Amino acid sequence: MNENDLRDCFAMFAMMGIITRGGLHPELMPEDAIARRAYQQADAMIEARKPPDMGITAVKPKRRSKDGKAS
Repeated sequence: MNENDLRDCFAMFAMMGIITRGGLHPELMPEDAIARRAYQQADAMIEARKPPDMGITAVKPKRRSKDGKAS
């Protein structure tokens, strides 16, 4: 699955969420706004899938549990 297919899939699920919450009602959210919002959500999901930057903030020390094993 390429990134465009994944984006469309994410948008489909986001749109279903918007519609089931009552966003389909034209007075609450026009149809073109539903589609735009769904793709905004899909873009956010695509961005969230990317690995974090490998800067200093990405380095976290491993914690040891009470039994001495690293987690």
